[in-house]
Amino acid sequence: MKIVAAVGAVMRLAAAEGAQQAKNPILPAWNEVIWGGLSFIVLLFLMWKYAMPALTKAMAARSDKISGDLKAAESARAEADVHLADYKAQLADAKAESNRIIDDARQQADAVRRDLVARAESDAAQIRAKATEDLNLQADRIKADLTSHVKNLSLELAEKVVGQNMTTDANAALIDRYIAELSNK
Repeated sequence: MKIVAAVGAVMRLAAAEGAQQAKNPILPAWNEVIWGGLSFIVLLFLMWKYAMPALTKAMAARSDKISGDLKAAESARAEADVHLADYKAQLADAKAESNRIIDDARQQADAVRRDLVARAESDAAQIRAKATEDLNLQADRIKADLTSHVKNLSLELAEKVVGQNMTTDANAALIDRYIAELSNK
C-alpha cells in the first residue's frame, strides 16, 4: 500500500509541475510513465511466470522434432546409399553378364563360321573330285572314240594303198601297233 500511496504522491507532484511548465511534445507525462512502467513490470512477471515455460517447452519440442527429422533423414540417406551400392553392384553384374553373353555369341558365331567354311571346302573338294572323275571318264571315252575312228580311217587308207581288202584281224593288229607307237611318242 505504501507503494500505491507513493505512486499517487509522485503523480500529484508531476501534475503540479506539468501545470506550471509547458508540456514537452516528446516526453510523456509522469503519471503515464509510472503506470506504463508498473504495467510493464506486471506483464513481464506474468510472461516470465506463464508464457516463458510454454515458450521454452514449445522450443524444446521443436528442437526435438528437428533433431528427430535430421536423424531420420540421415538414416534414409544411409539406406539410400546402401540401395545405391546394391544398384551399382547389380548394374556391374548385369554388364558383366551382358559381356559374357556377347563373348559367347561371338564364339558361337566363329564356330558356326568355321563349320560353314569347313563344309564349303569339303563340298568344293567333292565337286572338284567328281569333276575330275567326270573329265577322266570323258577323256577315256574320247580316246576310245578317237582310237576307233583312227582304226577305221587307217583301214580305209590301207585298203586304198594296197588296193585290196585286208583282213580285219591283220588290220587290227597293224593299227594297234601304230596307235601304241603314237601313244609312246
